[in-house]
Amino acid sequence: MTLAWVVGSGGLLGSALCRALRRGGTETFSPTGPFSWASEAERMPQIATAVQAFAARAAAAGRWEIYWAAGVSTMSSSETALEAETQILSALLRLVESTPLLMATHGALAFSSSAGTIYAGAADYIITENTAPAPTTAYARAKLKQEDMVRSFAHANDNVSALLARLSTLYGPGQSLGKQQGLLTNIARLTLKNLPVQIYVPFDTIRDYIASDDAAAAMVAALRTAAETPRVRTKIIASEQPATIAEIIAMFKRVARRSPRVITSASKLSGIYPRRMRFQSTAVPINASLPRTSLLIGIAQVIATEREALMRGRRPEAE
Repeated sequence: MTLAWVVGSGGLLGSALCRALRRGGTETFSPTGPFSWASEAERMPQIATAVQAFAARAAAAGRWEIYWAAGVSTMSSSETALEAETQILSALLRLVESTPLLMATHGALAFSSSAGTIYAGAADYIITENTAPAPTTAYARAKLKQEDMVRSFAHANDNVSALLARLSTLYGPGQSLGKQQGLLTNIARLTLKNLPVQIYVPFDTIRDYIASDDAAAAMVAALRTAAETPRVRTKIIASEQPATIAEIIAMFKRVARRSPRVITSASKLSGIYPRRMRFQSTAVPINASLPRTSLLIGIAQVIATEREALMRGRRPEAE
């Protein structure tokens, strides 16, 4: 039996991971409350209490998994803002490592990061796990530092395996706009309200969008496949079906039966986003029968969620 803890279970990926785990019959663990990202003095006791509670249940289960899907930063965040996330991850790893109940039990750790940021400066036409990371922002450099921490943790503990999951652009119903992310959700909301949609990149910009539920299912499967040797594996998780912004706008027109009112403009963030991102994973083969939502269907789901929210007079947020 496996006990799984999703750190960041309230976000788009985290909530999808919880759904994927529960669908597969995996028992999940939830701390009594969220960690305090703003106060180190408050969050350290919170993390320590959560790790002890998790350890007690994990020992009875016989195997544990921790999925890191947490974070409040974005590509424009400063190094100072990013440091809090690194400190929380570091504290969690130290506490897990110093807990005998966990170290005596077989466990696995999955860390999620953004493939688009890690490979932002890469020149390869198609990016695979063999492509060297090419960070261009403090956000990407922080994610690579955090990956190194997870890698070192797994190498230092014989009973632990790790997956470094580099995800393409996530989307899904209920995505929050509070982090100034979520292009598809933003287009859906504004189109339904007949408001202008600002696009800050050229229409031929290529992105790989993957539905959050598809990404979560692939991440769980990859972690369990990667539990075999070597103990640390890196995998790109993407739809591998790239689309241009122009194609995305056309899909919205088809599904919503109205053309989004697009306004193109530049912003200070325009230059940090790469023009073309194509991904293909060659590592950690997983079951080909895992869900693969087409972008057209995914956009229809996002629009349906946003339409329902507007009819109820509220905006949906990830729980």
